[in-house]
Amino acid sequence: MTDMQQTFRLNDDTAIPAVGFGTYLVSNDDAPDAVSSAISNGYRHIDTATAYQNEEAVGAGIRAGLQATGLARDAIFVTAKLWPGNPAWGDTPKSHDQTIAECNASLAKLGLDYTDLYLIHAPYGGPERIAQWRALLELKQMGKARSIGVSNFNQGHLDEIKLAGLPMPDANQIELHPWSQKPELISYMTENGIAPIAYSSLVPLSTWRTQEGQDSAKTDAMKAGGSVFTQMAAKYGVSEAQLLLRWGVQNGYAVLPKSLNPDRMRQNIDLAGFQIDDADIASIKTMDRGEGVAWASGDPSAAA
Repeated sequence: MTDMQQTFRLNDDTAIPAVGFGTYLVSNDDAPDAVSSAISNGYRHIDTATAYQNEEAVGAGIRAGLQATGLARDAIFVTAKLWPGNPAWGDTPKSHDQTIAECNASLAKLGLDYTDLYLIHAPYGGPERIAQWRALLELKQMGKARSIGVSNFNQGHLDEIKLAGLPMPDANQIELHPWSQKPELISYMTENGIAPIAYSSLVPLSTWRTQEGQDSAKTDAMKAGGSVFTQMAAKYGVSEAQLLLRWGVQNGYAVLPKSLNPDRMRQNIDLAGFQIDDADIASIKTMDRGEGVAWASGDPSAAA
């Protein structure tokens, strides 16, 4: 089995491809060709969100990719995300009914009848968090989402769902890479049947979000600390990106690399030809630096 075909189980009816194509910071001009190219290059999972403001362009790319490959809709796994609102930004949290409407609006923009995974993008809903989660449970019952989950939720946010007596999320999409391994959260998710989906897998790369206008939070010290992955990748005859992505998949996490370069696109999904050995896995385990750089689950605006 290759990584292109490898999947991780989300629920009885749904499995997520191990390697997906992320569309964060992919412009509306680039998204149609990028998504279509990704599908042509073997990607079977496309990840987008209302907050990315590119759903229509991503939908166009999905249609073009399906047409180019002759694949049916059910061959592609699509993740979409609710923007829950954030009162800290003057953005009123979405109610139950608004959550249903937001999902319908995303499906219309994407040109889809259902999404394979619908997530609450962040725990910014405060008092509306449970109402939003109840709405996602209804969307699943209605067939609008085959699986449902959350993103950027910490253990406290997940416990809130459990204490409400509601079914737990199928997945939690969080920042995961050797510098942010979140062992306690991962352990809790495993105990509660919540699949981890990793974003920002490539943070340790020296080239991660270095272009103007991209929101890298990496310090100079972080940028200087990545040479170990260059050396480790050379040992396996792969790129740094392949090594970091393989680490995620080997740990059981679906990963979401993004590239507009077709060669790197193909490289990022070509992870089946090597296995990180036990000694290197143990070495990487010692590299954890805590929360990460893309999003802080301790953000006070998420806790209210």
